[in-house]
Amino acid sequence: PEPEPAPRPEAVTPARDEVAVAEAAVLDLTNAERAANGCPALAADQRLAQAARGHSADMAAQDYFDHRSRDGRGFADRVKAAGHPAPGAENIAAGQRTPEAVVKGWMDSPGHRANILNCKLKSLGVGMARGGSYGIYWTQNFGW
Repeated sequence: PEPEPAPRPEAVTPARDEVAVAEAAVLDLTNAERAANGCPALAADQRLAQAARGHSADMAAQDYFDHRSRDGRGFADRVKAAGHPAPGAENIAAGQRTPEAVVKGWMDSPGHRANILNCKLKSLGVGMARGGSYGIYWTQNFGW
């Protein structure tokens, strides 16, 4: 008999509480950076978090790193599909092992930093997923 092909690896999502703790830490660290720069805190938004989690999980499962999903959707499409009427911006990152490392990476990048410190943005959803070439994927979706 022919050997069966090896199953394709799937993205492994960490335990729900590990994800929730990491995502909450990213929100807290992001708000600390905003406070240090005179911006109001971002409110947690579950619709934005749903879009962010979905994008991180999709990047991990399909092993890519891009703002555009493999199905061609951009962040605004994903955010609106999750029920949020006013998408603002998106930050993505991959490979950072801790919330502190990912927020530091974003703050060290001018474009990502500008999103975090845009005082007009009002809300944030964070998504983290494990898998793919980078091992861990992060998404921040901001709303107006």
